[in-house]
Formats: sequence, C-alpha cells, structure tokens
Amino acid sequence: MPSILAPSLLSADFNHLYRDVELVNSSEADWFHVDVMDGVFVPNISFGFPILQHVKKLATKPLDVHLMIVQPERYLEDFARAGADILTVHWEASTHIHRSLQSIRSLGMKAGVAINPGTPVSVLNDILNDADLFLVMSVNPGFGGQKFIPRTLDKVMQLRTMLEQAGSQAIIEVDGGVGEANYAALLEAGAQALVAGNAVFGAEDPRAVIRKLKAL
Repeated sequence: MPSILAPSLLSADFNHLYRDVELVNSSEADWFHVDVMDGVFVPNISFGFPILQHVKKLATKPLDVHLMIVQPERYLEDFARAGADILTVHWEASTHIHRSLQSIRSLGMKAGVAINPGTPVSVLNDILNDADLFLVMSVNPGFGGQKFIPRTLDKVMQLRTMLEQAGSQAIIEVDGGVGEANYAALLEAGAQALVAGNAVFGAEDPRAVIRKLKAL
C-alpha cells in the first residue's frame, strides 16, 4: 500500500494555524496528526478540545489524534465529539487497554495503541487483532524536534512479523524524528503511516517536502 503521511500540527505555526491546515489540505499528505498532552504523562502541555474542534471544521482529511495523557478512557467520548477519526492511546497510560480499544471503536473511531521507546513490542501480543493502528514512538514523547532513535527500525520489523503471524490488518505508524533521511528505511521495515513534524513545517517549502516524502 502507498505510504500514509501525517504532518504533525504540533510543529505548525499557531499564529497562522488556518494557513498551515490549508497547506496540508491542498498537499499530497493523507492525515493530520494531532498530539494531545496533559503535562502529567509527558512533561509538556499541548492543545485540547477547542483547537481540535477548530481544526476539524477546516480539515478535509482525517484527524489522527494521539493522546499522551493519563487515564485516556475518561475522555474518549469527548474526542469523538470533537472530531477525531483515529484515536490512539498509550499502552503505558491505559490500565485496561482492551476495554479502551473496544470503547474507541464503539464510538465510531479507528482505535490505536502507542508504545514508548522503552516499551517492547511484545506487550502488544494479546491485542494484535483489537486495534486498527499501532504507533511506535521513535522519540520519547512530549516534545517535537527530537532525534530519531535507530532501534525503532528493529521494533517495526518485529511488530510487522507479529501482525502478519496474527493475520492482523492493523497499520504500523511511526512518530518522532521522521524525515527524508529515514522515511524509506521505515517503509522498508514495515511501517505504513509516518508522522512528520519539523521535517514538513520547518521547511521553506512544506508542500515540496510532502511531495518528496510521498514519492519515496
């Protein structure tokens, strides 16, 4: 399948949010990646429901919402109402991950599970057929602009093998330090959806970068 490119709005210019959303709308990118942070699960706070609702009104592409918050199950209905198309919760933050995934799907969203760099992919073994997306973090979550952790490639390959053996059609997504230098290698390892923040919005010509990445 062609790669799915999801520019991360965490790296957008919030003084010109409408412009950057329109940029993604008119580009070859596939999804909007929206990071939600609570300052507890990760040492940073990002936007919440008002911004998400605003982006939803402007976006013509799916909203891929990544929750980096404690007790995410408390807010699943709120994110469904705010316009999330894909909702990803962290394995490390959800005590009852299977129940959370069931709830997300019951609310009409695609269900995702994220794991931190220090979490082995083996923890996902019992839920391989219960999620639509598995997000492998290639930096420690909380801040944009971090350096890609090379070990991620091995984790993606391992997870791809696990999914194939389980007969799962779930998408593998990678987030953190993704750009031209590692995009093709991640696809080769088995990733299908790639989140790019600074690589897109930090470029002089973001549309050209998106076009180049999609051609890899």
